[in-house]
Amino acid sequence: MRTTLNKASILVTGGAGFMGSAFVEHKLAQKDFEGKLLVLDLLVHTLCEERLKAFNGDARVHFYKGDIADHSVLKEIEKKHGLDYVVHFAAETHVDKSIHDPFIFVKTNVEKTTRLLDFVRHLSQCHFHHISTDEVFGSIDEGSFYETDAYAPNSPYSASKAASDHMVRAFGKTYGLSYTTSHACNNFGPLQYPEKLLPLMTMHILQGKPLPIYGNGKQTREWLYVEDHSSGIDAILQKGVCGESYNVGSGVEMTNLTLIKKLFKIMKKEGLTCEDQVDPLITFVRDRPGHDFRYSLNCDKLRSLGWAPQYSLEKGLDAMLKSWLTSQGSLESLSRDKAYIAWVEKQYGVNS
Repeated sequence: MRTTLNKASILVTGGAGFMGSAFVEHKLAQKDFEGKLLVLDLLVHTLCEERLKAFNGDARVHFYKGDIADHSVLKEIEKKHGLDYVVHFAAETHVDKSIHDPFIFVKTNVEKTTRLLDFVRHLSQCHFHHISTDEVFGSIDEGSFYETDAYAPNSPYSASKAASDHMVRAFGKTYGLSYTTSHACNNFGPLQYPEKLLPLMTMHILQGKPLPIYGNGKQTREWLYVEDHSSGIDAILQKGVCGESYNVGSGVEMTNLTLIKKLFKIMKKEGLTCEDQVDPLITFVRDRPGHDFRYSLNCDKLRSLGWAPQYSLEKGLDAMLKSWLTSQGSLESLSRDKAYIAWVEKQYGVNS
């Protein structure tokens, strides 16, 4: 029997990161949540510190700075609070970085996840939820991927996530670990780190810089506002079947080029750019090696649990922009990471 979720002790790995912190905030917004949110994070990026500020003063949140592979900190957390659920967000996620240095992705996403699984498997009442990606399925020309489709990862990042998915399943089959897995499409939202497309483009538009787009910009992605992702994970934890995987997508697909033009139009309407047209800003750069052309997820299985996304693309983009503009601390945090941002821009072939 799982402990009732609204009274559970939930370890959120990577809980100060983009998606992890959104999930923590989602739970804190539930007035009937009387459990504990045990946030474990290494605070790799300065924006993580900004996100932690939102948790200050809430007695339901307990923060631990540490590594998911460090059994000493995991034992400390379990001994003090007990563990009913582990929601595993912590991962290396930047595809470009995985092409540049695949070994850190194997170390974090495979080796360290396995160490975490080895700890959790000894906790008989603990349920493990693994956050994964649509990229494990590879690219699809038409139609949508189902949870049962074969894996065909095409980047070191997606291969490392596929491997971690398999380790989770193996621990379930071999050791009887209670687990579920979710595969999400592209998330976006407030305070996302600018190695990702939307925050990088937002920052460049605000600063009047060129907008670097891989190839011809016709790669197609499915976009999900991060709060909808959080509510999807919540639904799986409450109603999902142990040993099953669930796709979390929006059904909102468009090319990268169309998305950037839509973002510019919204920012232009809000007076966030002095440029009249977006086309002169767009800079097509050399395509990324092994770049998947299209992702798409069938989410009927998750919808059968009563979940549905609540944010349209336009509503999500508006919320994302308002968050950036009202959080000056986030922009100051970004300025302290100039060296990393410069590295990201270099991968796009853009001199800034």
